[in-house]
Amino acid sequence: MTGRLLLWGGIGFFLVIIGLPFWWVVTGSIKDPAEIIARDPTMFPQSFTLQHYAKLLAASAYPTYLVNSLIVAVSTAVLTVLLAVPAAYAFFRMELPFREGMYRAILLAYAFPGIIVLIPIYGFFAQLGLIDSLVALVIVNTTFALPFSIWMMRSFLGTIPQDIEEAARMDGAPTPVILRRILVPLLLPGIAAVAVFAFISSWTEYIFASILILSDAQRTIPVGFAGIIGQYQIDWGLLLAGATLAILPVVIIFALIGRTFVAGMTDGAVK
Repeated sequence: MTGRLLLWGGIGFFLVIIGLPFWWVVTGSIKDPAEIIARDPTMFPQSFTLQHYAKLLAASAYPTYLVNSLIVAVSTAVLTVLLAVPAAYAFFRMELPFREGMYRAILLAYAFPGIIVLIPIYGFFAQLGLIDSLVALVIVNTTFALPFSIWMMRSFLGTIPQDIEEAARMDGAPTPVILRRILVPLLLPGIAAVAVFAFISSWTEYIFASILILSDAQRTIPVGFAGIIGQYQIDWGLLLAGATLAILPVVIIFALIGRTFVAGMTDGAVK
């Protein structure tokens, strides 16, 4: 009984720690300005207004930032999945020269902070003419999401018996067919986990988006929203409305495939 109480108490504590800030942001976005900055804060809104959202969408370039972020995040997630699945298959199932060495090198690259390669990457994209282009952000985000994604997919592949592939090979199926028609359906939870990870890491990326993007029309939410906050002298209602809209796509993704994501992370953790 005591153990169960401690368990539920711990769960409740973390729910409060994690959920309270989200509640504060969402409810604050619909409060009147006077209530937001009131001396005595209110946990439950005493007023209701959509003026902060109207101002955000009508008087700023926030909708453009939102579309740019969606383009970059979705493209990064798709490209990461398309590269991580065959790469993990090659590292885990195929006999390649220096396979373990290459695999360790990829994981080692993930351990280094991205900022140390910021200048070389900027020079590289400048030579390619990709500065101030969303394509550059997709490439960078995919590059940094790929090592961890390969590691996750490699773990998921470890849960699939090789007898399935051997039976398909005995029937004359080539490797691409085995990967596409047999393994990919079995790897859907892992693919969902990789896609969500790549989407969120791209959605929240700030450093490269602030350096590689120059024009306001190409900015993503983290960079563009920072400019909006400065432009309006920290309008708290505007800030809370923008933060609410920024977390909305992530909430929708977890609502749609959250169970698959959790199942994929659990399955990949057990070999």
